Amino acid sequence: MTVKNSPAELSSALANQRNDVPLIRYSGRFAPSPTGPLHFGSLITAVASYCDARAHQGRWFVRVEDTDIPRIYPGSEDHILASIEAFQFDPDAEIIFQKDRLDIYESVLDQLKKEGLVYACQCTRKMLGSNAIYAGTCRDLQLDFQHQAIRVKVQDQPICFNDRLQGLHCSNLEHDLGDFVLKRRDGIINYQLAVVVDDYLQGITHVVRGADLLDNTERQIWLGQLLGYPKLSYMHLPLAMNDQGQKLSKQNLAHALDLTKAPELLQQAIQALGQPQVDLDRPEVMLKQAVTQWNVDLIPHGQQLCGTYL
Repeated sequence: MTVKNSPAELSSALANQRNDVPLIRYSGRFAPSPTGPLHFGSLITAVASYCDARAHQGRWFVRVEDTDIPRIYPGSEDHILASIEAFQFDPDAEIIFQKDRLDIYESVLDQLKKEGLVYACQCTRKMLGSNAIYAGTCRDLQLDFQHQAIRVKVQDQPICFNDRLQGLHCSNLEHDLGDFVLKRRDGIINYQLAVVVDDYLQGITHVVRGADLLDNTERQIWLGQLLGYPKLSYMHLPLAMNDQGQKLSKQNLAHALDLTKAPELLQQAIQALGQPQVDLDRPEVMLKQAVTQWNVDLIPHGQQLCGTYL
């Protein structure tokens, strides 16, 4: 018979794991999802997160966010690893894969269950229809957690943060979203939970990512508050767009990064971020120059970059 640790013991174990991480003034990360190969928009995020961390004498990590295992595109994880090598980024720790950490996320869910902060939900997409705001249908039904989605309770209060590029951003989760899913009915751990837990365990202090994730931030702040995690600094970058006015994404069939042209692509990404020109050279040398010249004030403001990209 397997005896599971209590939520209190699991919470203590997570805290000890966090305490093993050296706490420094700046720790950043690049956290792509392997739902397709990396594209130019991914490169912009990698460059910005890397340069911002190094310009602050900080640490920089790479994390592959692959909890949604059915959506993993064949070969995309290999492309991520090959890209990190081709562009000569130098992470400060071994790259982690979220699909190898599912037990950790389950332990955090156990903690939230024990504290009465989550509940089981039997609602299907068909039952919910087009309503984007969850009405709390299952909140008080006290359903068994087995084979059901798990939602976290939100409250009627504004959550605000001051984004380094986008300025003040606020949301009242109860009015704008409702209680949101942390684990799907099919057993898949939701992105919102995994990212909050891993940012905590990796000691992340600064999040630099695309503006398409801006609206996720209040959910993650709320979840971090419930778990007692430290507050983070956020900077959401303007998105590279294609000639159809769509953001570069795997869904919109953005071109995979051509790793044989790493220096040229790196130079273009630095330019797209509004930074001073860097000389074509080995990517390692170009990144050092970009870090030396890094200036957040020069990054275009707004949620979209001017011009079109492939």
